[in-house]
Amino acid sequence: MRRRHDRVRRIGVRRGAAAGLVLALLAGCAAQQRASGPAGGAAPGVTDTTVKVGGVLTRTSASGYSTKDAEIGARARFERANAAGGVHGRRIEFVGAEDDGQDAAKGDAAAKKLVQKDEVFALVPVHAPNFGGAAFLEQQGVPWFGWATGPQWCGTRTGFGYNGCLAPKKGAGSQTWWGRQMAELLGGAAGKSVYVQTSDSSGSKYGGTTISQSFTAAGFELAGVNSGLPAAAPPPDWLPYVNKIMTSDGGGPPDVVVSVIAGTKFNVGLYAALKRAGYKGVLTDATSYDAAILADPASAEALEGVIAAPMFEPFESTAPEIAQLKADVEKAAPGTRLTQHLAIGYWAADIFLDMLTKTGKDLTRERFLATGNGSYSYENAGFGRIRYPRDHSEPNGCGALVKLEGGAFTVAKSMKCFENVPLR
Repeated sequence: MRRRHDRVRRIGVRRGAAAGLVLALLAGCAAQQRASGPAGGAAPGVTDTTVKVGGVLTRTSASGYSTKDAEIGARARFERANAAGGVHGRRIEFVGAEDDGQDAAKGDAAAKKLVQKDEVFALVPVHAPNFGGAAFLEQQGVPWFGWATGPQWCGTRTGFGYNGCLAPKKGAGSQTWWGRQMAELLGGAAGKSVYVQTSDSSGSKYGGTTISQSFTAAGFELAGVNSGLPAAAPPPDWLPYVNKIMTSDGGGPPDVVVSVIAGTKFNVGLYAALKRAGYKGVLTDATSYDAAILADPASAEALEGVIAAPMFEPFESTAPEIAQLKADVEKAAPGTRLTQHLAIGYWAADIFLDMLTKTGKDLTRERFLATGNGSYSYENAGFGRIRYPRDHSEPNGCGALVKLEGGAFTVAKSMKCFENVPLR
């Protein structure tokens, strides 16, 4: 009786072991399928029915600067794609955006979390001026899309700025669109002078170099560049800066003043002081296209007549692409105010979707990057055009002009693209 019991027990053990082996094999196959995806190659974040993405934004910062609206723009574009059936049968699974707090180390940690823990296929959108995750993403071969505001975007194979690389090296292509758009608006640049005011931050000074060249390439005479303005806070007295501007063109004021200063408070202070001094020329910058300005009477008065230079087609445009953007945003987040950051998230997502479509159904990161870096081009009236790999090292050369007039924004010049010139 005891021998029969032992034999039954041994058979049970063998059957249990076999069942355990089958379960282990099944689990292994499932894990391999999750890791490799349907294409049979390494495709984290990809299944037969989904592509997972997430972003990194500067939601919060000590200065109050925030790019949080970029998430709304990206989500709106992804939701339209999903409603149409996705891309090659795969819906976009958007896990949202991490906050880097305008800190490079936090941005690096956010990128690692998205890739290693959340297992995203790509980072969309990335809209953080001090983004610190570029080296990690490049090393891992993870694509990322957003606003290429710093040199960390340039010279990569994985970073795709919706407007190219805005910090080209000497000898690489540098934008001329701002100067040429302004020349067309003013009826020509011959005999007209321009003065460029920046802060003492490295980014602002670099922008002063590229933007000065944009205007001289368009035919303007450079009256001066001043990079002595402290970047930490607006000065208590604007008079020294105003005096330099008002006497920069042979003892008189220039025809155009370009502000390359981050922050509405700076521009409001500078423009108000110039107007008090009797300046009657053209004021222009890249940041004053912001509906929030209109809610503050003092800011609206100081910025009245200012011409802003966004690198996307203005919301006031009648272009079908802008009507589609508005409809997408209203459907995804009813009542949302349209902002520059929202547009950047939307167009970054749009370019990602186009590249995803052109890669095809057999999707891996390697194939995706091969598409993006293999004579890739895409044109859209909403942001102009993008051409990779060229635009890994230079800007896309496209932009528009918007004027604040009578308390409302109007399109001064619609989106247009111009050829770059080598940066001197």
